[in-house]
Amino acid sequence: MDTIFALATAQGKAGVAIVRVSGGDAWSACRSLMSQDIVVSKPIVRNIYDHTGEFLDQAMVLAFQGPHSFTGEDTVELHLHGSISVVRAVLDTLGHCAGLRLAEPGEFTRRALENGKLDVARVEGLADLIDAETEAQRKQALRVLSGSLGARADAWRTKLIRAAALLEATIDFADEDVPVDVSPEVRDLLSGVISDLTDEASRTHIAERIRSGFEVAIVGAPNVGKSTLLNALAGRKAAITSEIAGTTRDVIEVRMDLNGIPVTLLDTAGVRESSDQIETIGIELALTRANAADIVVVLSDNSNMMVPEGLNNPNVITRRSKCDDGQSGGISAVTGFGVDDLVTEISNMLQGMAAGAGIATRERHRIALIRSADYLSTARAVLELGPDSYEICAEEIRSGVRALDSLIGRVDVESLLDEIFSSFCLGK
Repeated sequence: MDTIFALATAQGKAGVAIVRVSGGDAWSACRSLMSQDIVVSKPIVRNIYDHTGEFLDQAMVLAFQGPHSFTGEDTVELHLHGSISVVRAVLDTLGHCAGLRLAEPGEFTRRALENGKLDVARVEGLADLIDAETEAQRKQALRVLSGSLGARADAWRTKLIRAAALLEATIDFADEDVPVDVSPEVRDLLSGVISDLTDEASRTHIAERIRSGFEVAIVGAPNVGKSTLLNALAGRKAAITSEIAGTTRDVIEVRMDLNGIPVTLLDTAGVRESSDQIETIGIELALTRANAADIVVVLSDNSNMMVPEGLNNPNVITRRSKCDDGQSGGISAVTGFGVDDLVTEISNMLQGMAAGAGIATRERHRIALIRSADYLSTARAVLELGPDSYEICAEEIRSGVRALDSLIGRVDVESLLDEIFSSFCLGK
């Protein structure tokens, strides 16, 4: 493969900028920029020169010999002063080196995948870690990056290969007397894996919510203080507030970090009977988004905490709003009374939801888990038909294994790679 290079840190002025070079010509190319030789796996300081011999910068140089590097190839990192002009000059000099080219987005990580340093699930975990904005997202991404999903898939795969091997042995010796009935062990193996797969698939929704953010909708009658509460929670004027009922017609979204959990707050149109066609559309949208949200905060300006008709979300928090005088059980977005208690209640509910997250974090994972479970359920049903159907049963098990393999990239991943790596920055 070509030797590639790119800026591995963020664009712009900074204290330090790192330029990464990876491939068979990495060492020879970087040697041509320096006054001295490279030392493997030991930080050294070297002067950097351009192709005409002009001094560019003094850099700390780290060299890694393949396969003991991120990409699995010979790799050199140049830790430069973070000047935009210095970085531009060094990149231009590397571009003049024979056999080198600028890396494409995500190409360093793609090479790590192709060289067996990462599997597809761990690549996705790395992408999630780069995008992580909250503590919950960071922890989940690190769990995936560490290989938890791949390890779990390997454990399931081992059990399924054992089940298929038992059946294959029976098929191979079909003309002889086989003293042991393998069906009980195969049945137990299949049932255990099916149960695990189904359970893991059911928990991907929460894991996806941690990645993309939970939704908390604020609903209630017009002019009950929904927009004022949104602004108080967001700490800024994100929504227009007025004394005129029906000011909010659309859903206003504000993204925030709520005690380490990513949350999108939804301010919705006031729910009431209306002859205004535009307002009616806004009310229908409000109820649709609220029913799809993870938590709904229902506000009321009196003691009658009626849940609006059409709201079917099971996770509802009710509050009496505009309690500026500090009435028990109420909330005031103006004075701040009760806001902290509301935030605590929402956080506790979300923490409870997040605790049920699985290690499979994407819709792609859920589909692969369900596909595998479906194949294995068919295999278990065929198993009950007796030894004459063992060959079909074994084939269904193999199909289940292939579905599992797609989780970590052993098969059927080419269509995924371009999409996955397109989200990476240039130097990753």
